[in-house]
Amino acid sequence: MASAEVYAFHDAPAIPLPLPLGSGPGRRLHRIQAVRIQQGMSLRTAARQLGIDVRAIRAQEQAGTDLRLSDLYRWQQALEVPAAELLEESGEPLSRPVAERAKMVRIMKTAGSLLESAESPAARRMAENLIEQLCDVMPELKEVSPWHTVGQRRSLEELGRVAEQVIDDSAMFGHDMVE
Repeated sequence: MASAEVYAFHDAPAIPLPLPLGSGPGRRLHRIQAVRIQQGMSLRTAARQLGIDVRAIRAQEQAGTDLRLSDLYRWQQALEVPAAELLEESGEPLSRPVAERAKMVRIMKTAGSLLESAESPAARRMAENLIEQLCDVMPELKEVSPWHTVGQRRSLEELGRVAEQVIDDSAMFGHDMVE
C-alpha cells in the first residue's frame, strides 16, 4: 500500500466543494479554538507560531470556518495534537490524551511561575523538583513557559507595541507650538 502524499496547487483556482449533508452556516467543522484554549496558548502566541496576524487567527479558529488542509496541519503542529483532535465530530469532548496533556501543560506553567516567584531557597528547590518530576513524566514540557504575570512576555530582542507607535510632536509639546 503506497503512502498518501499531500500536493498543494497554489496556482489552481479554488473550486468550492459541496459540504456534507446537514452542513450549513451554523455547522461546526473544527474545534481549534477549544484545543488552543485547553493547551493554554494565547492568540498572540498562536499568531507568532503560525506566522499570521491575530485577526486571521480569530477568523480561522471560528468553528464554522472551512480551512484548507495545509492550515489545519499548521494548527496541528502549533498545538502539538493529532490533526483528528482538531476536527469536529459528534460533539464529543476532546480525547483523554489531549485533555490530559492540556492539564499537564497548565500544571507546568504553574510550576514555572512558582519557580519564578520563589523567595526562599526551600520554595525554589521544591518548584525545581516539581518541574523535574513533570518533565520525567512528559519530556516535551521542558519547552513550556510559566504563566505571564503582566501582559505578554517578550524576548529581549522584541519590542512592545508601544515602540511601534508614532507620536506627534504636538502631543509632546502642546498644540499651540509655533515652528
